Amino acid sequence: MKSNTRCILMATFLAGAPGFAQPAANLSTDDRNAIQALVTQYAQALSGCRAAEFADLFVPETGYFASGFRGRMAGRERLIALVESERQCVAPAAKAGTTRTGGASGPTVALEVTASGVRGIASLGTTEYQDEYAKTPQGWRFAARTVITGAEKAAGLDARDMLAIQHLGGAKLGDHYEADQNGVQRLMTSGIKIGVAGNQVTGRVYLKDGGYNDEVYEKLGPGEWRVKSSTPAPEGAR
Repeated sequence: MKSNTRCILMATFLAGAPGFAQPAANLSTDDRNAIQALVTQYAQALSGCRAAEFADLFVPETGYFASGFRGRMAGRERLIALVESERQCVAPAAKAGTTRTGGASGPTVALEVTASGVRGIASLGTTEYQDEYAKTPQGWRFAARTVITGAEKAAGLDARDMLAIQHLGGAKLGDHYEADQNGVQRLMTSGIKIGVAGNQVTGRVYLKDGGYNDEVYEKLGPGEWRVKSSTPAPEGAR
């Protein structure tokens, strides 16, 4: 089907402008230690396939994990499904203990205080976590954790951009499941699966009706994107 190349949508996400960043010295030593412990607990829960424990590390209801491949996984149910679909968690028992990049102790996080809250970057080499944290009655939790690869950074993407692209999909976004090696349907992507090829940013937009659109995006400015083209899935594709 011929691609629709009209300018369709534009999204802006302005929270957390870098100009408002302040040194993390405003955080107490106890707070900084608690956030580092949170990062360690994340690594341990994920590598150990402890899905419920992993979900409890995020702000209830609104906390989310995001990456290009996974889309935006928001809420406890999706966060649990995220871990349950991880390769090492559906592999044969002999391989189930595989430790992910960053190790069981997790990477060291560099913190900053911004006008919108506490943020952090945890480097895994060419890939990094870009985090937002919130202090809840149960302690510090992830408000958002976004994985940014080296290729995504080179294409001009950061956590704010990834969220802005997800916002382009609006209420029509759905979840995408695939069968694992045992034939069990697992949640693989929620919303838009974002990809990069050089400087081009694309997305497969999974819809609530089971279909999808393939889109190309254009960056207009920091946290500002529009849909440059959108091609519906072929007839009958799901």
